[in-house]
Amino acid sequence: MRFDAIEKLGVGLGFRERFRADVLLHRDDLDFLEITADHYLDAHDQKLEELEILRDHFTLVPHSLDLSLGSAEGIDDAYLERLAALVERIDPPWYSDHICFTRSGGVAIGHLAPVPYTREALDVFKRNIARVRSVIDRPLVLENISYLVRLPTSEMSEAEFLTRLVEENDCGILLDVTNLYVNSQNFDFCPRTFLDLVPIERIVQLHFVGSRRHGKRLIDAHLDKTEDAIWDLFREVADRCEIKGAVLERDGNFPPFSEIAEELRKAREILNA
Repeated sequence: MRFDAIEKLGVGLGFRERFRADVLLHRDDLDFLEITADHYLDAHDQKLEELEILRDHFTLVPHSLDLSLGSAEGIDDAYLERLAALVERIDPPWYSDHICFTRSGGVAIGHLAPVPYTREALDVFKRNIARVRSVIDRPLVLENISYLVRLPTSEMSEAEFLTRLVEENDCGILLDVTNLYVNSQNFDFCPRTFLDLVPIERIVQLHFVGSRRHGKRLIDAHLDKTEDAIWDLFREVADRCEIKGAVLERDGNFPPFSEIAEELRKAREILNA
């Protein structure tokens, strides 16, 4: 598909319950919200009421956690049907999940696990994406994850795998610039070279937040203010292509909302430049 034809949303926030009052009080600081789809798939009435209030005030983009597109056993049909119902309900311009697997042998493993960069893994993604597309008729955007190990069975680089994955399945990219920065620091590669190797025109959305040091490694904890090195990478991507949406992800260590709003304004200034 033509990703340049997707609606441009601007700068948004990953919605968390902690932000419920703040997002309604600061609507002028937010162009849209990204919601964690899984929070609304088996939701009680109060949560569904929250969803309706958010939908009345913002464009919502769902970000799911458990499609497990890299699972060789295939897609969980019950999960897919619930996700499809949510997508239909909020009518987003796109929806997203991760380049990973979260289930194996029918068991939830509790985190986003990296896949080996192999032809066999590409075949698994192709089958699973086709199944998802048979139910959900919206642009699918895939996110790069952070990882602590590189699997020795890989046959190609992450950049080559990502390129083949999105081009062979006509998907967009949700580029998490924090994940890219964290991986580049932990595994000693140049993130700008990574950008040179991937189809930049397929980048639809960005995620950004600060990184955190844990021992000798950086991690993407979603707890900290975005640091200069990640802003520099954000700016590098924005200089290379038109971003349809950029989302600040903050899951804890919450500052006053004025500090969140300042990060959103900085992101908007970069995109508008």
